[in-house]
Amino acid sequence: MNREFHKWYSPRLGREMELLVFGHAGLPIMVFPTSGGRFFEFEDRGLVASLASKIDAGQLQLYCVDSIDMESWYNRSVPPRWRIARHVQYEDYLMSEVVPLMRLKNQNPLRVAMGCSFGGFHAANIAFRHPDQFTGLLSMSGAFDMTRFLNGHHDTDVYFNTPTQYLPNLSDPWYFDRYRHNNYVLATGWDDQCLGQNQHLDRILSQKGIPHKLFIWDTWNSHDWPTWERMLHTYL
Repeated sequence: MNREFHKWYSPRLGREMELLVFGHAGLPIMVFPTSGGRFFEFEDRGLVASLASKIDAGQLQLYCVDSIDMESWYNRSVPPRWRIARHVQYEDYLMSEVVPLMRLKNQNPLRVAMGCSFGGFHAANIAFRHPDQFTGLLSMSGAFDMTRFLNGHHDTDVYFNTPTQYLPNLSDPWYFDRYRHNNYVLATGWDDQCLGQNQHLDRILSQKGIPHKLFIWDTWNSHDWPTWERMLHTYL
Protein backbone atom coordinates (compact mmCIF):
# COMPACT_ATOMS: atom_id res chain seq x y z
CA MET A 1 0.00 0.00 0.00
CA ASN A 2 1.25 3.47 -0.84
CA ARG A 3 1.77 5.36 2.43
CA GLU A 4 3.00 8.94 2.58
CA PHE A 5 3.77 11.13 5.57
CA HIS A 6 3.51 14.89 5.01
CA LYS A 7 4.56 17.64 7.40
CA TRP A 8 4.84 21.37 6.86
CA TYR A 9 4.60 24.65 8.69
CA SER A 10 1.09 26.09 8.35
CA PRO A 11 1.10 29.90 8.25
CA ARG A 12 -2.62 29.86 8.97
CA LEU A 13 -2.17 27.96 12.21
CA GLY A 14 1.30 29.19 13.11
CA ARG A 15 2.57 25.67 13.74
CA GLU A 16 3.65 22.51 11.98
CA MET A 17 0.90 20.16 10.85
CA GLU A 18 1.10 16.50 9.87
CA LEU A 19 -1.03 14.13 7.83
CA LEU A 20 -0.91 10.68 6.25
CA VAL A 21 -1.95 9.68 2.74
CA PHE A 22 -2.90 6.10 1.94
CA GLY A 23 -3.36 4.92 -1.64
CA HIS A 24 -2.33 6.06 -5.08
CA ALA A 25 -5.65 6.75 -6.83
CA GLY A 26 -9.42 6.51 -6.53
CA LEU A 27 -11.96 8.48 -4.53
CA PRO A 28 -10.10 11.04 -2.36
CA ILE A 29 -11.37 11.13 1.21
CA MET A 30 -10.44 13.62 3.92
CA VAL A 31 -10.51 11.62 7.16
CA PHE A 32 -10.99 13.44 10.46
CA PRO A 33 -9.98 11.86 13.79
CA THR A 34 -12.21 11.66 16.85
CA SER A 35 -12.09 14.18 19.73
CA GLY A 36 -8.55 15.44 20.08
CA GLY A 37 -7.33 12.55 17.94
CA ARG A 38 -4.23 12.54 15.79
CA PHE A 39 -3.62 11.98 12.10
CA PHE A 40 -2.44 8.40 12.77
CA GLU A 41 -5.57 7.36 14.68
CA PHE A 42 -7.33 5.78 11.69
CA GLU A 43 -4.25 3.69 10.98
CA ASP A 44 -3.65 2.75 14.62
CA ARG A 45 -7.25 1.61 15.02
CA GLY A 46 -6.89 -0.78 12.08
CA LEU A 47 -9.37 0.92 9.79
CA VAL A 48 -6.79 1.66 7.10
CA ALA A 49 -5.78 -2.00 7.06
CA SER A 50 -9.41 -3.07 6.85
CA LEU A 51 -9.77 -1.00 3.65
CA ALA A 52 -6.47 -2.24 2.20
CA SER A 53 -8.01 -4.16 -0.72
CA LYS A 54 -9.93 -1.10 -1.95
CA ILE A 55 -6.96 1.20 -1.38
CA ASP A 56 -4.54 -1.10 -3.19
CA ALA A 57 -7.02 -1.51 -6.06
CA GLY A 58 -7.00 2.25 -6.61
CA GLN A 59 -10.60 2.70 -5.50
CA LEU A 60 -9.94 4.85 -2.41
CA GLN A 61 -7.29 7.34 -1.35
CA LEU A 62 -7.32 8.49 2.28
CA TYR A 63 -5.97 11.80 3.55
CA CYS A 64 -5.88 11.44 7.33
CA VAL A 65 -5.59 14.93 8.78
CA ASP A 66 -4.56 16.02 12.26
CA SER A 67 -6.91 17.79 14.66
CA ILE A 68 -6.39 20.84 16.83
CA ASP A 69 -9.49 20.27 18.97
CA MET A 70 -7.45 20.71 22.14
CA GLU A 71 -6.48 24.19 20.95
CA SER A 72 -10.04 25.12 19.95
CA TRP A 73 -13.22 23.47 21.25
CA TYR A 74 -11.59 21.75 24.25
CA ASN A 75 -9.25 24.58 25.23
CA ARG A 76 -10.64 25.74 28.59
CA SER A 77 -7.60 27.98 29.19
CA VAL A 78 -8.74 30.57 26.64
CA PRO A 79 -12.01 32.51 26.22
CA PRO A 80 -14.74 30.93 24.07
CA ARG A 81 -14.21 33.59 21.40
CA TRP A 82 -10.66 32.31 20.89
CA ARG A 83 -11.84 28.68 20.76
CA ILE A 84 -14.14 29.30 17.80
CA ALA A 85 -11.58 31.60 16.16
CA ARG A 86 -9.00 28.82 16.35
CA HIS A 87 -11.46 26.44 14.69
CA VAL A 88 -11.96 28.96 11.87
CA GLN A 89 -8.18 29.02 11.37
CA TYR A 90 -8.22 25.21 11.26
CA GLU A 91 -10.79 25.19 8.47
CA ASP A 92 -8.73 27.77 6.59
CA TYR A 93 -5.74 25.41 6.88
CA LEU A 94 -7.80 22.51 5.52
CA MET A 95 -9.27 24.44 2.60
CA SER A 96 -6.17 26.45 1.68
CA GLU A 97 -3.44 23.89 2.34
CA VAL A 98 -4.80 20.33 2.49
CA VAL A 99 -7.41 20.50 -0.29
CA PRO A 100 -4.81 21.87 -2.77
CA LEU A 101 -2.57 18.91 -1.87
CA MET A 102 -5.47 16.56 -2.57
CA ARG A 103 -6.08 18.23 -5.94
CA LEU A 104 -2.38 18.03 -6.81
CA LYS A 105 -2.13 14.33 -6.04
CA ASN A 106 -5.54 13.24 -7.32
CA GLN A 107 -7.47 14.74 -10.24
CA ASN A 108 -10.73 12.98 -9.35
CA PRO A 109 -13.46 15.69 -9.38
CA LEU A 110 -15.21 13.95 -6.47
CA ARG A 111 -14.07 14.45 -2.89
CA VAL A 112 -15.49 13.08 0.38
CA ALA A 113 -15.28 14.28 3.99
CA MET A 114 -15.48 11.51 6.56
CA GLY A 115 -15.23 11.17 10.31
CA CYS A 116 -16.44 9.40 13.45
CA SER A 117 -17.87 11.10 16.54
CA PHE A 118 -16.27 14.58 16.78
CA GLY A 119 -14.72 13.85 13.41
CA GLY A 120 -18.25 13.46 12.09
CA PHE A 121 -18.91 17.07 13.07
CA HIS A 122 -15.81 18.28 11.24
CA ALA A 123 -16.72 16.24 8.16
CA ALA A 124 -20.34 17.44 8.06
CA ASN A 125 -19.48 21.06 8.73
CA ILE A 126 -16.86 21.32 6.00
CA ALA A 127 -18.98 19.36 3.52
CA PHE A 128 -22.07 21.53 3.99
CA ARG A 129 -20.06 24.76 4.03
CA HIS A 130 -18.10 23.87 0.89
CA PRO A 131 -20.35 21.75 -1.36
CA ASP A 132 -18.31 22.73 -4.41
CA GLN A 133 -15.16 21.18 -2.92
CA PHE A 134 -16.69 18.20 -1.09
CA THR A 135 -19.17 16.18 -3.11
CA GLY A 136 -19.78 13.58 -0.43
CA LEU A 137 -20.06 13.11 3.33
CA LEU A 138 -19.90 10.07 5.56
CA SER A 139 -20.53 10.91 9.20
CA MET A 140 -20.48 8.00 11.64
CA SER A 141 -21.90 8.76 15.09
CA GLY A 142 -21.39 12.45 14.44
CA ALA A 143 -22.60 15.33 16.60
CA PHE A 144 -23.45 18.57 14.87
CA ASP A 145 -23.90 21.21 17.57
CA MET A 146 -20.74 22.00 19.53
CA THR A 147 -21.96 25.16 21.23
CA ARG A 148 -21.80 23.40 24.63
CA PHE A 149 -18.04 23.86 24.43
CA LEU A 150 -18.38 27.65 24.28
CA ASN A 151 -20.03 28.47 27.63
CA GLY A 152 -22.93 30.36 26.09
CA HIS A 153 -20.78 32.45 23.75
CA HIS A 154 -22.41 33.02 20.37
CA ASP A 155 -21.30 35.06 17.37
CA THR A 156 -21.26 34.88 13.58
CA ASP A 157 -18.46 32.33 13.53
CA VAL A 158 -20.34 30.06 15.94
CA TYR A 159 -23.49 30.34 13.83
CA PHE A 160 -21.75 29.53 10.55
CA ASN A 161 -19.96 26.54 12.07
CA THR A 162 -23.05 24.94 13.56
CA PRO A 163 -24.89 23.04 10.78
CA THR A 164 -28.08 22.78 12.81
CA GLN A 165 -28.16 26.59 12.97
CA TYR A 166 -27.12 27.76 9.51
CA LEU A 167 -28.80 25.06 7.42
CA PRO A 168 -32.42 25.83 8.51
CA ASN A 169 -32.01 29.47 7.41
CA LEU A 170 -30.06 28.80 4.23
CA SER A 171 -31.73 30.03 1.05
CA ASP A 172 -28.87 30.72 -1.39
CA PRO A 173 -29.58 28.67 -4.56
CA TRP A 174 -25.84 28.31 -5.17
CA TYR A 175 -25.66 25.88 -2.25
CA PHE A 176 -28.79 23.94 -3.11
CA ASP A 177 -27.71 23.51 -6.75
CA ARG A 178 -24.63 21.71 -5.43
CA TYR A 179 -26.30 19.88 -2.55
CA ARG A 180 -28.64 18.20 -5.04
CA HIS A 181 -25.70 16.63 -6.88
CA ASN A 182 -23.80 15.50 -3.78
CA ASN A 183 -24.04 12.41 -1.63
CA TYR A 184 -24.59 12.76 2.13
CA VAL A 185 -24.70 9.78 4.49
CA LEU A 186 -25.36 9.93 8.24
CA ALA A 187 -24.83 6.67 10.14
CA THR A 188 -25.58 6.12 13.80
CA GLY A 189 -27.07 3.48 16.10
CA TRP A 190 -30.07 3.06 18.36
CA ASP A 191 -27.85 3.12 21.46
CA ASP A 192 -25.61 5.93 20.17
CA GLN A 193 -25.46 9.02 22.39
CA CYS A 194 -25.46 11.05 19.16
CA LEU A 195 -28.64 9.45 17.80
CA GLY A 196 -30.77 12.50 18.65
CA GLN A 197 -28.42 14.90 16.87
CA ASN A 198 -28.46 12.71 13.76
CA GLN A 199 -32.25 12.57 13.77
CA HIS A 200 -32.40 16.35 14.23
CA LEU A 201 -30.06 16.97 11.30
CA ASP A 202 -32.02 14.45 9.24
CA ARG A 203 -35.20 16.45 9.82
CA ILE A 204 -33.47 19.71 8.87
CA LEU A 205 -32.06 18.25 5.65
CA SER A 206 -35.45 16.78 4.75
CA GLN A 207 -37.23 20.09 5.38
CA LYS A 208 -34.70 21.89 3.17
CA GLY A 209 -35.01 19.31 0.40
CA ILE A 210 -31.33 18.31 0.63
CA PRO A 211 -30.93 14.70 -0.59
CA HIS A 212 -29.30 12.49 2.01
CA LYS A 213 -29.62 9.15 3.80
CA LEU A 214 -29.81 8.43 7.52
CA PHE A 215 -28.98 4.90 8.63
CA ILE A 216 -29.69 3.83 12.21
CA TRP A 217 -27.98 0.57 13.10
CA ASP A 218 -29.58 -2.00 15.37
CA THR A 219 -26.40 -2.91 17.20
CA TRP A 220 -24.79 -2.71 20.63
CA ASN A 221 -22.05 -0.20 21.43
CA SER A 222 -22.63 1.57 18.15
CA HIS A 223 -20.50 4.56 19.21
CA ASP A 224 -17.27 2.60 18.93
CA TRP A 225 -14.61 1.52 16.47
CA PRO A 226 -15.89 -2.01 15.63
CA THR A 227 -19.22 -0.57 14.46
CA TRP A 228 -17.54 2.27 12.58
CA GLU A 229 -15.36 -0.26 10.76
CA ARG A 230 -18.46 -2.14 9.62
CA MET A 231 -20.06 1.13 8.54
CA LEU A 232 -17.01 1.93 6.42
CA HIS A 233 -17.36 -1.30 4.49
CA THR A 234 -21.07 -0.71 4.04
CA TYR A 235 -20.99 2.85 2.73
CA LEU A 236 -17.62 3.35 1.02
